Amino acid sequence: MAKFHLHPQLRRLQPQNRHPTNSMPRFRFRPRLQAIRHFVGIAVVVAAAVAVHADSFAQQQENPNRPPRAQKNKPADAAATSAPKADIPDPAQDRGKIKVTVNLVNVLVSVLDEHNRPAPDLPLEAFQVFDEDNPQAIAVFEKETEQPLDLALMIDASLSAQLSMPAQREAASHFIQQVLRKGDRLAVYSVDENVTQLAAFSDNVAHLQEAVRHIPAGAGTSIYDAVMLGARALSRQGTDRRRVIILVTDGGETTSRADFESARREAVRNNTLLYTVVIRTMKSESGRNTAGEHALETITDTTGGAVFYPDSSAQLDAIFDRINKELRTQYRLGYYPNPRGPADTYRRIEVTVIPPAAAHAEASPGSPDATQPGSAETDPSKAPSKAQPPVYSVRHRKSYYTGLP
Repeated sequence: MAKFHLHPQLRRLQPQNRHPTNSMPRFRFRPRLQAIRHFVGIAVVVAAAVAVHADSFAQQQENPNRPPRAQKNKPADAAATSAPKADIPDPAQDRGKIKVTVNLVNVLVSVLDEHNRPAPDLPLEAFQVFDEDNPQAIAVFEKETEQPLDLALMIDASLSAQLSMPAQREAASHFIQQVLRKGDRLAVYSVDENVTQLAAFSDNVAHLQEAVRHIPAGAGTSIYDAVMLGARALSRQGTDRRRVIILVTDGGETTSRADFESARREAVRNNTLLYTVVIRTMKSESGRNTAGEHALETITDTTGGAVFYPDSSAQLDAIFDRINKELRTQYRLGYYPNPRGPADTYRRIEVTVIPPAAAHAEASPGSPDATQPGSAETDPSKAPSKAQPPVYSVRHRKSYYTGLP
């Protein structure tokens, strides 16, 4: 049989062992394939990283918070598709902003007759509301409004008020028990060179009375600070509640850090009703500091409250009782201003009451006919006298704050 001889170079490529075992390498080029696989893996990772970066860049270009020059130019159809999303508000951006909306303006109205007694049961038609002299349509009308009360009871603890302090404590304790009803809250403050909250807002009568009975003596009197801080504290208690400050003081302003205008504006801004009880230790104005009294009269009138001047501390119970009755017989009027005033302004309010028409006296069934002799028509002296319409005094807040833009 003929034999073929291989070229020496080809002979080197032949396996030297014709019977290989497991210990011998089965594939001479395995290291090269591993390198290829490693290279392919790196390429896949790089491609994925490039894709992620491209997607992030596209999102940054489409971010509406970026300046216009950095925005990606969109085709018209894409802009039309994404336009509705601009109408959806972002809660994170709106947080902390005070917006002005067409809000209902609430006005608490106290109507008193000629004997300073509350006049209940007046109809809606008896009231007229004017906003900057423009007549307004009344949207809300409540007789004896049931809006819950938040009251800040502030007692002057200065040295000049210590003489009447025992009577003030007892009258205030009785008032707390009398005025609080379901849903109402009251806080107790002492007023001297500082304004200190002795009892937080609550309906715990016993706790509030205990705070009143242990008001410590102070030095000065900070009336403006009391009004300003009281109005702020009431504004934090929630909406749809009546806010009332009842300030018992001798009227001698001495140590306030705030001024008159700051206190007045704060009371108006927060729709706070102020009732002031001025206990005069000296009856003669010549020997008394009346500047604080006149300031309190102005602020109280602006908010729609009342100022009381008891002749003695023994009248405090009657005054607190009158305040309580007035708070329980207030009318609540609400309207949407038209025209609406600009933002960050104070608008003037006026409320008038037109007495209901007096009923005409009617003849009794046995009275003579009008055409007969001796009737009222022929004898004016026998004509029934017409009832005079009642005379009312009206108290309400004189202005309101429109809010920030």
